[in-house]
Amino acid sequence: MKLLSLASHQLRKAADLVDEIEKLKNELSATLGSSGIATEARKIKRKMSRAGRLAIAAAQKARWAKITGKSSKAKTAKRKMSAAWRAKIAKAAKARWAKAKAAGKKSL
Repeated sequence: MKLLSLASHQLRKAADLVDEIEKLKNELSATLGSSGIATEARKIKRKMSRAGRLAIAAAQKARWAKITGKSSKAKTAKRKMSAAWRAKIAKAAKARWAKAKAAGKKSL
């Protein structure tokens, strides 16, 4: 049913019923013992100790390290290419480019 199609006296009656329902809900909660104890329990904020926060942070860091593959141990040094190996690679690259240019190519 659309609200626009209702007459004003019908709207007034509907509003009165909504008010009465609210009153009955409040009365029911008061009767069933929905006292302030339940609402007080919701208001109490629990505080986490510093040790608890640190333990959670350490556990999360360990999980993240496990996922990313990084460990908290000392990092291994990067391997370095020897000068002789680098010269051998450069010589091979120059030979490839010389062959490509002789064939008239502009790219490999």
